[in-house]
Amino acid sequence: MTLSVQEQFGQIDIYVFDQILRGNIGAGMRVLDAGCGYGRNLVHLLRERCEVYALDEDSEGVDHVRQLSASLETGLPAENFQVGSIECMPFPDDFADVVICNSVLHFARDDKHFKAMLMSLWRVLRPGGMLFSRLGSRIGMDFEQMGGNIFKVGDGSRWYLVDEEMLLDWTEELNALLVDPLKTTIVQDFRCMTTWVMRKRRA
Repeated sequence: MTLSVQEQFGQIDIYVFDQILRGNIGAGMRVLDAGCGYGRNLVHLLRERCEVYALDEDSEGVDHVRQLSASLETGLPAENFQVGSIECMPFPDDFADVVICNSVLHFARDDKHFKAMLMSLWRVLRPGGMLFSRLGSRIGMDFEQMGGNIFKVGDGSRWYLVDEEMLLDWTEELNALLVDPLKTTIVQDFRCMTTWVMRKRRA
């Protein structure tokens, strides 16, 4: 039976889809979705028999991903999908070929929290692996500053917003390779979302 594009890919983020099309995320890889929500970026990867792991603070989201995996008869154990925080992930060092962190990092409470999440994501990524992150930024728009790097976005929410200099400084500090130039989408005077994709250098 031929699946529709919707059935094959679900509600996947277009920038994750781009990495799949280019072969940077694919079958046989161990993929960790940190902040998986209800698994919008995992439908295709589960269908393609990637070794998928996922983590989220929302237990309902994690239960949904477990059920999704079971419904697709992946054979993956339920323990692959865990409730927890990104800064305290239970996975070992150098664990995953690909780490996805989509629309999560801008919920950092402050600089310390952002660093803790980022370093945890980097810790579980194996040398040669790729970290895909998409996060709110100040690249292309001005926002009301609430203190530190916390800003008020269009709906009144308070987000931790990075800028280009911060992302490039972190890339250098991690001794990472940019897979792509930074790409930012401005969403109708509401928010800016930047795609930041790095590869961990081999020793």
